[in-house]
Amino acid sequence: MELSAPFQLALITVVAFLCQWASWRIKLPAILPLLISGLLLGSVAGLIQPRELFGDLLLPGVSLAVSIILFEGALTLRFDEIRGLEKTVRRLVIWGALITWGVVTLAAWGLLKLPLGLALLFGALVVVTGPTVIVPLLRSVRPKANIARLLRWEGIVIDPLGAILAVLAYELVVATGQQGALLHGLWLFFQAIAVGAVIGTVVAFILSALLSRHLVPEYLRSFLVLSAVIGEFVLANGLSEESGLVAVTVTGIVMANRKGVRTDDILHFKENLSVMLISGLFIVLAARLEMEQLLSLGASALLVLAIVQLVARPLSVWVATLGSSLNWREKALLAWIAPRGIVAAAVSALFAQRLEESGVAGADLLVPLTFMIIIGTVALQSVTARPLAQLLKVAEPGPRGFLLIGANPVSRAIGKALQQNNFPVLLIDSNWESIRSARMEGLSTFYGNPVSSHADQHLDLVGYGKLLGLSPRRELNTVATMRYRLEFGEPNVYSLPWVSEKEDKHEVAAHHRGATLFSNEASYARLASLISQGADIRHTRITEEFSFKAYLAVEDRQVWPLFAIDPRDRIHVFTAEAQPEPRPGWSVMALIKDDAKEERVSEKASEKASEKGAGKAG
Repeated sequence: MELSAPFQLALITVVAFLCQWASWRIKLPAILPLLISGLLLGSVAGLIQPRELFGDLLLPGVSLAVSIILFEGALTLRFDEIRGLEKTVRRLVIWGALITWGVVTLAAWGLLKLPLGLALLFGALVVVTGPTVIVPLLRSVRPKANIARLLRWEGIVIDPLGAILAVLAYELVVATGQQGALLHGLWLFFQAIAVGAVIGTVVAFILSALLSRHLVPEYLRSFLVLSAVIGEFVLANGLSEESGLVAVTVTGIVMANRKGVRTDDILHFKENLSVMLISGLFIVLAARLEMEQLLSLGASALLVLAIVQLVARPLSVWVATLGSSLNWREKALLAWIAPRGIVAAAVSALFAQRLEESGVAGADLLVPLTFMIIIGTVALQSVTARPLAQLLKVAEPGPRGFLLIGANPVSRAIGKALQQNNFPVLLIDSNWESIRSARMEGLSTFYGNPVSSHADQHLDLVGYGKLLGLSPRRELNTVATMRYRLEFGEPNVYSLPWVSEKEDKHEVAAHHRGATLFSNEASYARLASLISQGADIRHTRITEEFSFKAYLAVEDRQVWPLFAIDPRDRIHVFTAEAQPEPRPGWSVMALIKDDAKEERVSEKASEKASEKGAGKAG
């Protein structure tokens, strides 16, 4: 069945979204469903025909998309993240890459009987890992911070180096038997690194100057950076093959570490763009692959995959981490995680086409072999990495914790109640007296502004997954929800309601404030007043005999439901927009004020006042 070009593009877009959504639901990297979908839609069903759909624009388009993806990844790399681990990163991307290249080359040459030059090219392609698979895997595995940072730095920095190694190997393949082929290849290797580094640095400084001096309007900032990345990639590649990936990576790293350059809005735009590009690329590249080629590789190819996973990676990590501060458990997890991603797929397609056009024997095996390594490493590591991290005790806890904006009496009361139910809390405030009071009550605190650059650099968010804006300064709550929405996701940021009689045009839009905590009447002033009058937060079990409706109907008290905890120990927040429905087996945390107790207190106060009055009269 042949579909028109618009239908094919629409199909790619819809399937790409569904794969990303499914991967989010099942907590696995999206590359696996994307690759499977591409194979089924391309080779099996014949619904997508990338060669006919894109023609000569296919591989150049793939290269440009990869450059944008790499730049976005590099824009997240900050040197202060790896302080003390710099040597390990350098060893991973230099010695680790060379060891992997050598081991895989020997395996392909000996087991698959590939010509030595082609084996060298395949080994170079397998060196790269990449942010497209590392970052989603880290989200599901949640290893300790040192491991996550090392893997992210390695995955981004090694991609352009691996591509240049592939250029060196390609030159050796096409120049087999020619005198000086090795020297020529080495010259191209170092030339590509030099050209890419120079162009990338120059572009980074130019962009930094334009952005920091506000010479470009806000709505054109992302467009400027996108056009500069594409321009420098094409320029660098025109001067030296595959140096464009080096250029965009260097630009991203330099801009990420320049002071006074705000890149959060650019990074947000690039993240959304990268998700779309990655999704489409994997489907398109997988659709080009013939299923018969993949199935015909045989047991020898599986043995090569085993060597990549069990020999090459552990050996390279062992050499790279000698003398480092990592313990054996961290090294073991590091040695297990190295999935291959989009750069390996894209570069293999590029060089395979060139070699096939040159009539090089065995070139048709390059793409299916590379895809087999990609699918094998992603599938194996996606399933096993999280259990292995837990077994080795190097996995961070799930994001059960709450960031509480403010350390005021309301925030402290809610923080203590959450902490008593085994939900970690971190109270953030710029008021030292409030922070001191919270610490005296045994609560974890961060002294500072939650949206300051200091917080960006020093606030450890591991284990925290929700934000509660509990400050009486409602503008601070709003800014905090806007800042941490990117970290926690829009459904996990909340703030106290705005109580105002101003017209809508004077108010901050509701979608910037997150969900409204507890109810529209639960303002800070009201909650603080209830607590000052003796209200406290209580934890109550819901049963068949004592339903939630009965719990709310108890007389002589005011009940403000705050949270509900289900039998799986998951917490649900009561909001003005959505109210959980606790059932038997659930428990409820609520702010409760006993009216009868208040009356008794008032009566005793009146009696004392009367006694004092009578005494004076006597």
